[in-house]
Amino acid sequence: MYARLNYLFSTILPASSIALLLFSGCSNEVETGPEPNDRFINQRAYPQGTIDTDAYLNGIAQAKALRNVRSSKQTSWQQAGPTNIGGRITDIEMHPDNTDIVYAATATGGIWKSVDGADSWNPIFDDQPSLSIGDIALAPSDPQIIYAGTGEVNGGGGSLTYGGTGVYKSMDSGQTWQHLGLEETRFIGRVVVDPQDPNRVFIAAMGKLFNTNPQRGLYRTLDGGQTWSNVLSISDSTGCVDISIHPQQPDTIYAATWQRTRTPEQRTYGGDECAIYRSYDGGESWQELTNGLPTGSNVGRIGIDIARSTPETLYAIYADRIGFFAGVYRTDDGGDSWQRTQDANLGGFYSSFGWWFGNIRVDPNDPDIAFAMGLDVFRTNNGGQSWAYRSGSMHVDQHGLAIHPLNSSFVVAGNDGGIYRSSNGGQTWSKINDLPITQFYTSEVDNQLPQRLYGGTQDNGTIRTLSGSASGWNIIYGGDGFFVRVDPSDNP
Repeated sequence: MYARLNYLFSTILPASSIALLLFSGCSNEVETGPEPNDRFINQRAYPQGTIDTDAYLNGIAQAKALRNVRSSKQTSWQQAGPTNIGGRITDIEMHPDNTDIVYAATATGGIWKSVDGADSWNPIFDDQPSLSIGDIALAPSDPQIIYAGTGEVNGGGGSLTYGGTGVYKSMDSGQTWQHLGLEETRFIGRVVVDPQDPNRVFIAAMGKLFNTNPQRGLYRTLDGGQTWSNVLSISDSTGCVDISIHPQQPDTIYAATWQRTRTPEQRTYGGDECAIYRSYDGGESWQELTNGLPTGSNVGRIGIDIARSTPETLYAIYADRIGFFAGVYRTDDGGDSWQRTQDANLGGFYSSFGWWFGNIRVDPNDPDIAFAMGLDVFRTNNGGQSWAYRSGSMHVDQHGLAIHPLNSSFVVAGNDGGIYRSSNGGQTWSKINDLPITQFYTSEVDNQLPQRLYGGTQDNGTIRTLSGSASGWNIIYGGDGFFVRVDPSDNP
C-alpha cells in the first residue's frame, strides 16, 4: 500500500514539492533477492511481464489534466523536505563559458539548475513525464541547447531504477522542453553532443532491464532529434552505456557496450559483448578495441572518458560481470593500445556492485589528472601511476562529476547523498544542502504530533523531522531505511 501510494505521488506531483513522497525501488548496497524489488516491478508489469509505456504516458497526461481543473477549494501541497539530507545524483554538467551555471540530473527528482556556482538550485524539468534522468548534455557550441536522456541506467544486482520516456531537448537553457522520442530505449547512460554541431547528438541506450528488446545501442541524430538512427547495435540484450567524442575531430567516437538482462531466475550484468568500440566516420562503421583491454565472458560495465586537452589520451574503467573492480586502463594513441594503470589500491572501491558505478572523468586541461568513481572518489595526478583517496567528507556511491574547463580547481560531484563542491581540485569537499530529492521508500506521520514526519530512504537512512521544518531533518538510523511506525497513542 505504501509503495503504491508513494509511487503514485511521485508520478503526479512536481519534484520540487514532493521530496517527502518520492519512492525509489532501489536498494544498492544489499543483494536482496527477488523481494522486494522484483515484486515492485512485477506489480506494475503484470500480466504482460513488461510495463506498458503508452499506458504510463496516458496516466501521466490524465494526472496533469486533473491538476489543471482542480477546484480552488482543494488543499495545495506544501514542501516538507528534507532539503538538508540529499539524494541520488546521476550526472553533473557545467556551462563551458560560465562557472556560475551548473546543472544536476537526479535519479527521481528531474533536472536542477544553479546560477550561482552550485550554492542554490531550482528545478527545471518538473512538468515532464519522467523525473528519472540518466544523463544530460549541453551543446558546447551553443550551451543554451540541452539534451536530456531519461531513465537511470544504474540498476543491477538486487536493485531497480526507474525507466524513462526517451530524450528531451531545451533550446532556452531549460525553461521549456520538447520530447524527441526514443521511448523504448528505457534507460539512457550517456548523451553526447557534437562539439561543433548542436544538431548532431549521440545517445547511449541500454534498453529494458527485465526484457530483451532491439531498441538498444548507440543512436545518432543529424537534425536535432527529429529523426534517429541506431548506428551501433550489438544484440537485443546488449546496450550502449557510455560515449566519448573527440573535441576537434568529432567523427572520432568511442562507445562502451554493456550486456545486461534480468529475469526472476537469472541476472546477467556482463559477457562477451561488453566492449569498447571506435568509429572514425561519425558512427557509420566501428572497430572493437581489444589491444590491452579485458575481453571475454567476465567483462561487465565499462566507463570511458577522453582527455580534451590531449584527445589521443583516454581512460576506461572496468567492472567484471559480478560487479567487482577490474581495472582502470589508459591509452595514449587513440585506443590502438591500452595499459592498465597502477590501481591496486582501488581493488575494493567497487565492493561487489560495480554495475552501480562505471564512470571516470579526465581533467579537461591536464591529461594526467583523472577521477575514478566507485564507492568513493580516487584521483590520479600522474596519469595513473598512482591513485589517491579523495572522497573526504562525501557520501558514498559516486555517479557524477564535472571539472570546469575554465578552472580545473572548481569541481562538482554527485552521489547517493547529493551534491558536493570543491574549490581545490577535489582535495576537500563541501556539501550543498538545497535540493529536496531524497528518495523515500515509505513515510509516516505522528498521530499525536502531526508536524513530526518520519521516513525510510534510499542510502540516507531512517530520518525524521520533529518540527516539520523542511531543513530540520536528521538521521536516526543509517544505511537504507524502510518502514517506520509511530505508536498512535504513545509516541517516542
